[in-house]
Amino acid sequence: MQRLQAFKYELMPTGEQQRDMRRFAGSCRFVYNKALALQKTRYEHSEKKLGYGGLCKALTEWRNGAETPWLSDAPVHPLQQTLKDLERAYGNVFAKRAAFPRFKKKGQRDSFRYPDPKQIKLDQGNSRIFLPKLGYIRYRNSRDVLGTVRNATVSQLGGKWFVSIQTEREVARPVPDATSAVGIDMGITRFATFSDGTFLAPLNSFKKHEVRLRRYQRAMSRKTKFSSNWKKAKARIQRIHTRIGNARRDYLHKATTTISQNHAMVCIEDLQVRNMSGSAAGSTEAPGKSVRAKSGLNKAILDQGWFEFRCQLDYKLGWNGGWLIAVPPQNTSRTCPCCGYVSAQSRKTQAKFACVACGFAENADVVGAINVLARGHRVAACGEPVQSGRSKKQEPPEAAAQFIA
Repeated sequence: MQRLQAFKYELMPTGEQQRDMRRFAGSCRFVYNKALALQKTRYEHSEKKLGYGGLCKALTEWRNGAETPWLSDAPVHPLQQTLKDLERAYGNVFAKRAAFPRFKKKGQRDSFRYPDPKQIKLDQGNSRIFLPKLGYIRYRNSRDVLGTVRNATVSQLGGKWFVSIQTEREVARPVPDATSAVGIDMGITRFATFSDGTFLAPLNSFKKHEVRLRRYQRAMSRKTKFSSNWKKAKARIQRIHTRIGNARRDYLHKATTTISQNHAMVCIEDLQVRNMSGSAAGSTEAPGKSVRAKSGLNKAILDQGWFEFRCQLDYKLGWNGGWLIAVPPQNTSRTCPCCGYVSAQSRKTQAKFACVACGFAENADVVGAINVLARGHRVAACGEPVQSGRSKKQEPPEAAAQFIA
């Protein structure tokens, strides 16, 4: 089977190469924004949207025009890839997978991509890579690149430049070494609770740096915008955000690697993180309630990285021959794993579960993980989503009724 994998390294460019990379990233950002403005103008005049071919013709005119001759200094393939990104963004809008594309801002996710592997020369022995119009650039060779190079993406993060090399290679179809299955209940007090009773404590990377970040942001707000001191304060804040992101990714990679190696089937809740972390502020006419509490909950949810956790589990289980199953999350912590009775009264506190029908008591997160695993087995057997148990309106079984009496 074919495996696509990316290897990311920190670049060590010269001063001239850094200037060129900033110019190339700025050219890609300019082309993206100009193409997006063109598409919006055509839409306002009830004209048909330009496809990728039409945008490439416009790009040729911009490169040869008198207004933007500096675009010809940048390599053409990264500029064309920017137009492909815009076309993909429009496709996501029409498929209702994302919101309408927005204009790019300088300093946020600056990057450009080389799609042609013939123009990329990787010299691992000397820890350097050749990129068009940049020449050979040294990089920190932390591990070997496996497979055939397909493309390379240069990006900037926290004042440093990185290259991500995507490769393709043929591997044997994996067979999982483990044979066990596990259910996982995601939470905030406990990051991940497993159906066997164990759990992972949350890292709370953002919370650990929140006080220091707030202090530096307050200091930055007192600086004159775009002054030298303002830029220094901004760079300091960017470094904190980079440290927060690096710590979170490191934690998630270690956790998902361990889980994917020790289990052949993993069942998780199909959580809609975007909906769960939506704002409760409301509007001026209809203001929301408990806005501050909901804001703190949203911050805690996003600090966990649930979506990234699921994405990493998905591809790592695939690499190890495992299987990831997402099940409906409704009532997983309100359903008794013994008798199947569903009631909100069974979970009177956030942590404790005590079934009002049969008296079964356990940690609420463990109960949720057990129910997630049971639903995962039913999804695997039936091939379709399952119901979340008996309805609340149904009476408990006869034995449970006698227990209550």
